[in-house]
Amino acid sequence: CGICKDVKRYDTQICVVAHVSDVWAIERTGAFKGRYHVLGGLLSALDGIGPEDLRIHKLVERVEAATVPVDEVILALSATVDGQSTAHYISDHLSALGAKVTHLAHGVPVGGELDYLDDGTITTALRSRA
Repeated sequence: CGICKDVKRYDTQICVVAHVSDVWAIERTGAFKGRYHVLGGLLSALDGIGPEDLRIHKLVERVEAATVPVDEVILALSATVDGQSTAHYISDHLSALGAKVTHLAHGVPVGGELDYLDDGTITTALRSRA
């Protein structure tokens, strides 16, 4: 695709997403100029989706074999149980390689009013504050 072929993108950053639609959501922002890795879904014990069903091993191979060292792997996965389980699994495998793994921030949306937010969002925002 045009994103993959773009020579102006940074090879030192990889943004990991579950689905191709997540790539387009991030691309709409214009805020990310690195490379993407699409997993093809999320780990899900209930649905019987394990690591072998996703492109997690390809991500690990990609980071190991990179000709330009990967400075950061950004896990842009959903804030669901499946998304967080997948992020934890990937973090464990990439941390063993010495790769810096980061996550998207969670919490109060831009323009969000505290009195309209649910308790879980406020709790996450307090715990994830920078």
